[in-house]
Amino acid sequence: MQLGALLPLGDIGGEPSVVREFAQTAESIGYDFLEGPDHVLGSNPASAPEPERTGGGLFHDPFVLFGYLAGCTTKLGFSTGVLILPQRQSVLVAKQAACLDVLCGGRFRLGIGVGWNEVEFTGLNEDFHNRGRRSEEQADVMQALWAEPHVDFKGKWHTIEDAGINPRPASGRVPLWYGGHADVTLRRVVKWGDGWMPLAYAPGEEAKAAIAKLRSYAEAAGRDPATIGIDTRVSAAGEEAQWRQDVLTWKSCGVTHLTLANYYQSGHLRRIAGRSLADHIGAMTRYWNAVADLL
Repeated sequence: MQLGALLPLGDIGGEPSVVREFAQTAESIGYDFLEGPDHVLGSNPASAPEPERTGGGLFHDPFVLFGYLAGCTTKLGFSTGVLILPQRQSVLVAKQAACLDVLCGGRFRLGIGVGWNEVEFTGLNEDFHNRGRRSEEQADVMQALWAEPHVDFKGKWHTIEDAGINPRPASGRVPLWYGGHADVTLRRVVKWGDGWMPLAYAPGEEAKAAIAKLRSYAEAAGRDPATIGIDTRVSAAGEEAQWRQDVLTWKSCGVTHLTLANYYQSGHLRRIAGRSLADHIGAMTRYWNAVADLL
């Protein structure tokens, strides 16, 4: 099981020296990857309706961020958690992901989701209301462009006429992971994905049932469930004994990746008290020391 950390940009800031120190320290401790969230536009909290008063914090563009950190590290992996795919042009995302894959030596996973913030879709001139259906065709487009030097593609939303991207990933693909909890998300994971990134479940029966459902869909589709990774989140608040128990529970469920998320409070996740770089590095170090032998 791999252990990663979610970049707490809203707490520590996004200056080059800060994100570099966080990444290099994570690598030196033994963490396997960093995960970066994604928002392009955020509503003005002074004028937005209550449900839309998020997304306005500090968010580096993930491809720029990881391109920078790839040059500051040697083995640390990177993952978007998650990139909102249908608010972007498919071919451009395929190109950006391929370039990052080449420049970081294959250390990148592309985590994708369909999003919730209509403000971003409007600003990026994309349709919020068909985003799920479009995202399926987008996966086909990207995987075709990664696999072949030239592609002919005619779909409902995309037309490519004997054209391709260069460079392409050396393996012919970029690992594609899906965030979300809807039934349709699980089916997309089985058809297109290398992994699933559920965030809402505490370690327990509800999570086990959701993972069992994913595996049943994979078997029904003729796919080995073991080929699908699972990445969920943990936090370094509370007691170390509970951290260890949670890791053991997730491991027994077949979870392959754990992402330490210390800067927000949601459901079973609790933020740490401090917000400085030193606070986050200290929490990251304590968590590693407490659970590394269980991974």
